[in-house]
Amino acid sequence: MGFSSRKWAEIISNIASRIFFLIIILQIPLFRFPCRIGTCRTPIDIVACELIAGEIFPKFVVKAILYPGAVITSFTEGKIVPNCDHILTSYKSNMSKAPPTTDLKQLEVITGSYLCVAGAILGLIKRGRMSVCGLILVLWGIVREMFVGKYRSEDVCVYPEMIVTIVIALFSMRRDVRKLIRCCRFDSIVKWLSN
Repeated sequence: MGFSSRKWAEIISNIASRIFFLIIILQIPLFRFPCRIGTCRTPIDIVACELIAGEIFPKFVVKAILYPGAVITSFTEGKIVPNCDHILTSYKSNMSKAPPTTDLKQLEVITGSYLCVAGAILGLIKRGRMSVCGLILVLWGIVREMFVGKYRSEDVCVYPEMIVTIVIALFSMRRDVRKLIRCCRFDSIVKWLSN
């Protein structure tokens, strides 16, 4: 006996939500955008810059967010696994003392990055639209900077992984996946073609 559309939607959205979590937490590069540390390539880079600059959260929170991506980066580059303290000092040493007005010009990217990270973490508990909204905000902010911003085209870029991540985030929404499964059933396609 086969699964119902509800069960398939639950399975697909559960897997997609976990894949999205791994993409965000392991810091797979999605874009290239100028930020306080030079060039940010992931939403976690942007969130970490803002958390370090704001000094609102304790240091161990920022270290916990940055460490999984640093471990994966060290493995892929063939380096030694970094120490937690070294991660934070390397971010602080690369940070520029940019005024807060520059952050207001990049508000879409910063807000979208916060929503991506929060959506990835909360998506493990209850899947929702926060991660999709965050990715769309980041994409909108980057594309806006590409066309009307002050940055060169080499400084601002969207990688193909960003589009794949948006599709994965869309599949993490159970209701929408269920509607997609319902409309793509064999009998509904045959009925549509016969009309």
